[in-house]
Amino acid sequence: MEDRENAKRVVFVTVGTTSFDALVKAVVSEDVKDELQKRGFTHLLIQMGRGIFFPTKCDGADGSLVVDYFTFSSSIADYIRSASLVISHAGSGSIFETLKLGKPLIVVVNEDLMDNHQCELAEALEERKHLYYTRPHTLYQTLKKMELESLVRYTPGDGTPVARIIDRFLGFPDD
Repeated sequence: MEDRENAKRVVFVTVGTTSFDALVKAVVSEDVKDELQKRGFTHLLIQMGRGIFFPTKCDGADGSLVVDYFTFSSSIADYIRSASLVISHAGSGSIFETLKLGKPLIVVVNEDLMDNHQCELAEALEERKHLYYTRPHTLYQTLKKMELESLVRYTPGDGTPVARIIDRFLGFPDD
Protein backbone atom coordinates (compact mmCIF):
# COMPACT_ATOMS: atom_id res chain seq x y z
CA MET A 1 0.00 0.00 0.00
CA GLU A 2 2.96 2.32 0.60
CA ASP A 3 3.90 2.32 -3.11
CA ARG A 4 0.32 3.23 -3.99
CA GLU A 5 0.47 6.29 -1.70
CA ASN A 6 3.80 7.41 -3.18
CA ALA A 7 2.38 7.13 -6.70
CA LYS A 8 -0.97 8.65 -5.79
CA ARG A 9 -2.52 10.37 -8.80
CA VAL A 10 -5.87 11.95 -8.05
CA VAL A 11 -8.64 12.87 -10.45
CA PHE A 12 -10.72 15.53 -8.73
CA VAL A 13 -14.26 15.99 -10.03
CA THR A 14 -16.29 19.07 -9.08
CA VAL A 15 -19.89 19.92 -9.90
CA GLY A 16 -20.02 23.16 -7.92
CA THR A 17 -22.99 24.04 -5.72
CA THR A 18 -25.71 22.65 -7.95
CA SER A 19 -26.69 19.13 -8.95
CA PHE A 20 -24.97 17.47 -11.91
CA ASP A 21 -25.75 13.77 -11.51
CA ALA A 22 -25.07 13.12 -15.22
CA LEU A 23 -21.41 14.05 -14.67
CA VAL A 24 -21.12 11.98 -11.47
CA LYS A 25 -22.66 8.96 -13.23
CA ALA A 26 -20.31 9.43 -16.19
CA VAL A 27 -17.12 9.53 -14.09
CA VAL A 28 -18.02 6.39 -12.15
CA SER A 29 -18.96 4.38 -15.26
CA GLU A 30 -16.75 1.32 -15.71
CA ASP A 31 -15.38 2.60 -19.05
CA VAL A 32 -14.28 5.93 -17.55
CA LYS A 33 -12.81 4.36 -14.40
CA ASP A 34 -10.91 1.80 -16.51
CA GLU A 35 -9.54 4.52 -18.79
CA LEU A 36 -8.43 6.63 -15.82
CA GLN A 37 -6.66 3.66 -14.31
CA LYS A 38 -5.01 2.79 -17.65
CA ARG A 39 -3.63 6.33 -17.66
CA GLY A 40 -2.06 5.84 -14.24
CA PHE A 41 -4.63 7.58 -12.04
CA THR A 42 -5.15 5.91 -8.66
CA HIS A 43 -7.87 7.96 -6.93
CA LEU A 44 -11.18 9.48 -8.01
CA LEU A 45 -12.49 12.14 -5.61
CA ILE A 46 -15.89 13.62 -6.43
CA GLN A 47 -17.40 16.84 -5.06
CA MET A 48 -21.04 16.13 -5.88
CA GLY A 49 -22.88 19.23 -4.67
CA ARG A 50 -26.65 18.82 -4.32
CA GLY A 51 -26.77 15.67 -6.41
CA ILE A 52 -28.97 12.77 -5.41
CA PHE A 53 -26.94 10.05 -7.13
CA PHE A 54 -24.43 8.65 -4.64
CA PRO A 55 -21.63 6.64 -6.27
CA THR A 56 -20.27 3.50 -4.68
CA LYS A 57 -17.15 4.18 -2.63
CA CYS A 58 -14.17 1.93 -3.19
CA ASP A 59 -11.03 1.62 -1.06
CA GLY A 60 -8.96 0.22 -3.94
CA ALA A 61 -7.91 -2.83 -1.91
CA ASP A 62 -8.46 -5.05 -4.96
CA GLY A 63 -6.16 -2.87 -7.08
CA SER A 64 -9.00 -0.87 -8.58
CA LEU A 65 -9.40 2.89 -8.58
CA VAL A 66 -10.05 4.38 -5.13
CA VAL A 67 -13.41 6.19 -5.28
CA ASP A 68 -14.61 8.68 -2.68
CA TYR A 69 -16.97 11.64 -2.61
CA PHE A 70 -18.24 14.54 -0.53
CA THR A 71 -21.00 17.10 -1.05
CA PHE A 72 -19.53 20.54 -0.24
CA SER A 73 -16.34 22.20 1.00
CA SER A 74 -15.72 25.83 1.94
CA SER A 75 -12.80 25.79 -0.51
CA ILE A 76 -11.90 23.35 -3.25
CA ALA A 77 -8.50 24.94 -3.93
CA ASP A 78 -6.60 22.33 -1.89
CA TYR A 79 -8.37 19.51 -3.72
CA ILE A 80 -7.46 21.09 -7.05
CA ARG A 81 -3.84 21.63 -5.94
CA SER A 82 -3.44 17.95 -5.01
CA ALA A 83 -5.06 16.68 -8.22
CA SER A 84 -3.25 15.35 -11.26
CA LEU A 85 -6.36 15.97 -13.38
CA VAL A 86 -9.53 17.99 -12.73
CA ILE A 87 -12.88 17.20 -14.31
CA SER A 88 -15.22 20.12 -13.70
CA HIS A 89 -18.63 21.50 -14.49
CA ALA A 90 -18.48 24.55 -16.74
CA GLY A 91 -18.74 27.23 -14.05
CA SER A 92 -16.30 30.06 -14.76
CA GLY A 93 -15.07 30.16 -11.14
CA SER A 94 -14.09 26.48 -11.15
CA ILE A 95 -12.56 26.75 -14.62
CA PHE A 96 -10.34 29.75 -13.85
CA GLU A 97 -9.37 28.53 -10.38
CA THR A 98 -8.16 25.26 -11.93
CA LEU A 99 -6.35 26.95 -14.81
CA LYS A 100 -4.63 29.46 -12.50
CA LEU A 101 -3.31 26.53 -10.45
CA GLY A 102 -1.89 25.03 -13.65
CA LYS A 103 -3.85 21.78 -13.52
CA PRO A 104 -4.98 19.79 -16.57
CA LEU A 105 -8.72 20.26 -16.97
CA ILE A 106 -11.65 18.60 -18.67
CA VAL A 107 -14.77 20.76 -18.61
CA VAL A 108 -18.10 18.96 -18.82
CA VAL A 109 -21.07 21.07 -19.83
CA ASN A 110 -24.39 20.50 -18.08
CA GLU A 111 -26.84 20.29 -20.95
CA ASP A 112 -29.77 20.62 -18.55
CA LEU A 113 -28.90 24.26 -17.84
CA MET A 114 -30.51 26.85 -20.08
CA ASP A 115 -27.62 29.34 -20.18
CA ASN A 116 -25.10 28.49 -22.89
CA HIS A 117 -22.44 31.06 -21.95
CA GLN A 118 -20.75 28.13 -20.23
CA CYS A 119 -20.48 26.34 -23.57
CA GLU A 120 -19.04 29.44 -25.20
CA LEU A 121 -16.40 29.88 -22.49
CA ALA A 122 -15.40 26.21 -22.56
CA GLU A 123 -15.25 26.15 -26.36
CA ALA A 124 -13.10 29.30 -26.48
CA LEU A 125 -10.66 27.92 -23.91
CA GLU A 126 -10.49 24.57 -25.71
CA GLU A 127 -9.71 26.36 -29.01
CA ARG A 128 -6.76 27.99 -27.20
CA LYS A 129 -5.72 24.50 -25.98
CA HIS A 130 -6.07 25.37 -22.27
CA LEU A 131 -8.51 22.53 -21.55
CA TYR A 132 -10.66 19.78 -22.99
CA TYR A 133 -14.39 20.35 -23.35
CA THR A 134 -17.04 17.62 -23.46
CA ARG A 135 -20.49 16.51 -22.36
CA PRO A 136 -21.34 13.72 -19.89
CA HIS A 137 -22.12 11.18 -22.63
CA THR A 138 -18.82 11.84 -24.46
CA LEU A 139 -16.49 11.98 -21.43
CA TYR A 140 -15.07 8.51 -22.10
CA GLN A 141 -14.20 9.41 -25.72
CA THR A 142 -12.55 12.62 -24.55
CA LEU A 143 -10.44 10.72 -22.00
CA LYS A 144 -9.36 8.21 -24.66
CA LYS A 145 -8.14 10.91 -27.06
CA MET A 146 -6.74 13.42 -24.54
CA GLU A 147 -3.06 14.27 -24.54
CA LEU A 148 -2.47 16.24 -21.35
CA GLU A 149 1.03 17.27 -22.43
CA SER A 150 -0.48 19.13 -25.42
CA LEU A 151 -2.41 21.53 -23.18
CA VAL A 152 -1.12 25.11 -23.05
CA ARG A 153 -0.73 26.68 -19.62
CA TYR A 154 -3.23 29.48 -19.04
CA THR A 155 -1.71 32.85 -18.14
CA PRO A 156 -4.15 35.34 -16.61
CA GLY A 157 -4.19 38.75 -18.28
CA ASP A 158 -2.65 41.80 -16.66
CA GLY A 159 -5.39 44.15 -15.45
CA THR A 160 -2.96 46.96 -14.59
CA PRO A 161 -3.49 49.05 -17.78
CA VAL A 162 -7.27 48.98 -17.30
CA ALA A 163 -6.91 49.88 -13.62
CA ARG A 164 -4.70 52.90 -14.57
CA ILE A 165 -7.31 54.18 -17.02
CA ILE A 166 -10.05 53.87 -14.39
CA ASP A 167 -7.83 55.59 -11.79
CA ARG A 168 -7.14 58.49 -14.17
CA PHE A 169 -10.83 58.78 -15.01
CA LEU A 170 -11.62 58.96 -11.30
CA GLY A 171 -8.93 61.62 -10.78
CA PHE A 172 -6.37 59.52 -8.91
CA PRO A 173 -2.71 60.33 -9.66
CA ASP A 174 -0.45 57.87 -11.49
CA ASP A 175 1.93 55.97 -9.24
